Amino acid sequence: MPDDVSFDQLDSDVRDELLSLPKSLAEVVGRHMVAAGRLLDEEPERAYEHAAFARRRASRMGVVRESAGIAAYTVGKWQEALSDLRAARRMTGRDDFLAVIADCERGLGRPERALEIVRDPAAADLPTESRIELRIVAAGARRDLGQPEAAVVELQVPELKERRARPWVARLFYAYADACLEVGRRKDAREYFARASSVDRESLTDADERLAEMEGVQIVDVGEDVVWTDAEDLFTGEEPERSDESPGVSDQSASSAAGEDEEGGADAADYSRARASSDPDGDDVTEHASGSPGGPASVPQTGHERSAAVGTERDAGSPEEDAGTGS
Repeated sequence: MPDDVSFDQLDSDVRDELLSLPKSLAEVVGRHMVAAGRLLDEEPERAYEHAAFARRRASRMGVVRESAGIAAYTVGKWQEALSDLRAARRMTGRDDFLAVIADCERGLGRPERALEIVRDPAAADLPTESRIELRIVAAGARRDLGQPEAAVVELQVPELKERRARPWVARLFYAYADACLEVGRRKDAREYFARASSVDRESLTDADERLAEMEGVQIVDVGEDVVWTDAEDLFTGEEPERSDESPGVSDQSASSAAGEDEEGGADAADYSRARASSDPDGDDVTEHASGSPGGPASVPQTGHERSAAVGTERDAGSPEEDAGTGS
């Protein structure tokens, strides 16, 4: 156990709930929950060990079962995660990890059950972020069932017009772009990969790489900068040429983007403009050059997503991560 892990680092509501335990036990369980939350992204197996220890010591506490369920989900223990999260839902009366429960059903090869959970009446009262995670899971379940067009419909939500840079917005845009690509809507896919990249301040997606792949370019580190360059340059040994008008974007990439085919959409130059025009405060993002989202677009990720740790206090001003998400 790291020396700097303390019971006081838990969210105040979680601390209050754990204090119904004997004081010494509450301290031990709480510290393991903090450690699990800290390690979840970097060392998920160790996070799972801490969460499982806390569960063994206090299995009748809803917040403990939730923490254990999230950790189990992160390492792909679908059945265990499902059991813990269902128990946590009964104990706490909270529904904000419905998306994780549904995704566990997908992990167990039961997409039909995942769709039943998505249609749970409680979903209508969830915060926006949690509802979007449910839509992403639902679209993934449709793809599991071989219904890519139905997956497109699952993601046709008003939030596709969202302009703020938030983690769930980046994930929605990315899922939408990925789905578009599967059904052959390359123009929409380029646009939404570019949009995802412009709002993905926490690097939750690989939207940059997906967009570069579609444009036939490579993202290359040059000193402290990152440039877009034609893939051929990597094999000829040529140094990517910088454009004075658009620092960090090669002339070859810019000229390639200018000559894009009739599909149009979010090319490399558009990508640069979209990123450059993002509001530095992270609240509003200028619309991408290819226009605002309009009409049907497409489908989501099929992978099971990591969720944030339960119970640890978060930085002030950052959106609270929902289970399933994450992100």
